[in-house]
Amino acid sequence: MAPTKLQQFLTLESAPGIVLCAAAALALVLANSGLGALYARLLDLPVAIQLGGLGIAKPLILWVNDGLMAVFFMLIGAELKREVIEGGLSKLSSAALPAFAALGGMAGPALVFLAITVGTPGAARGWAVPTATDIAFAVGVVALLGPRVPPALKTFLLALAVIDDLGAIIIIAAFYTAHLSVIALALAGVGVAGLLILNLAGCPRLAPYMLLGVFVWVSVLKSGIHATLAGVVVGLLLPLRAGDGSSPLHRLEHDLGAWVNFGVLPVFAFANAGVGLAHVGLMDLMDPIQIGIFVGLVAGKPLGVLAAIWTPIRLGLARLPEGADWRQLCGIGLLTGIGFTMSLFIGSLAFPADGYNPDVRLAVLLASLISGTAGYFVLRRPDRRV
Repeated sequence: MAPTKLQQFLTLESAPGIVLCAAAALALVLANSGLGALYARLLDLPVAIQLGGLGIAKPLILWVNDGLMAVFFMLIGAELKREVIEGGLSKLSSAALPAFAALGGMAGPALVFLAITVGTPGAARGWAVPTATDIAFAVGVVALLGPRVPPALKTFLLALAVIDDLGAIIIIAAFYTAHLSVIALALAGVGVAGLLILNLAGCPRLAPYMLLGVFVWVSVLKSGIHATLAGVVVGLLLPLRAGDGSSPLHRLEHDLGAWVNFGVLPVFAFANAGVGLAHVGLMDLMDPIQIGIFVGLVAGKPLGVLAAIWTPIRLGLARLPEGADWRQLCGIGLLTGIGFTMSLFIGSLAFPADGYNPDVRLAVLLASLISGTAGYFVLRRPDRRV
């Protein structure tokens, strides 16, 4: 039987980015329509789970940000482990250039943000918002360009984005942790020890890892550390090779990839991209925080990436990806300014609850749109070399 049009679409490399964009657009339309109040009430809907004396009660949007995003980070942890062991980051020579690029891509926008917001009360906590790259969007844009982008450059972008996400995970753990509960952390440690035992024993089934993963997630949630980090731990502790020769890690990536790309991330975008524009004027966007995020993503990110790889290439410590030139690297640098999912997520941690300024989200959305468009047209330009 021939595949349907929907099945053909879902196999496209650019499909996750398209669905993500559609979810964000729908959220913007709803937030600025007559259904805006209903949209807001949906996100504030209280949801509680009670088991004896243990209960978790949060509005729906926090279940999305703390729960569903933990699933996304579990997939990131698994992908990172695979890349380090057998993928594009398994050799120092192949990992060096994207590692330099990722570090520069985090430092550049952070420094730009801090320079622009210096002296602004409460702004410093948002320095990490423009440091992240949205893998789904960036890879989706590259996929739209087809053969115009050399395969080695696509691999470079993917490796850069994976290392970038690792940096975001470290940033969240180090700088966006609330007051700690020692008891909850100890319980999380017990769960992690259980995962490690399963790994060392070569357990081939995913179910025991997932059950312990839920326990770790609840413990981390109660500890004060952001709960999404539990997902990273579970992903990293899945064995690449189990005792029976199977690969639980590969199986998780295969089984979970579509759910994350077409479920978790679009739901997150729908819940977090709905910025009401009715009372937003030009002057509202002139706040140093919004400007810092916007300039950090659009300019700081590509400049940081390019500056960080120029020196090792000039010194002969690394070389350009095969078939790529500096113009194409500039295009890739621009694409790293698509912060979207990760920037929105870090923004929700930096400016939480009633202190979260919706204009921060608008700055992320505008910067991501401009970065993606600019990167697309730079990479799309024909190569005029003879």
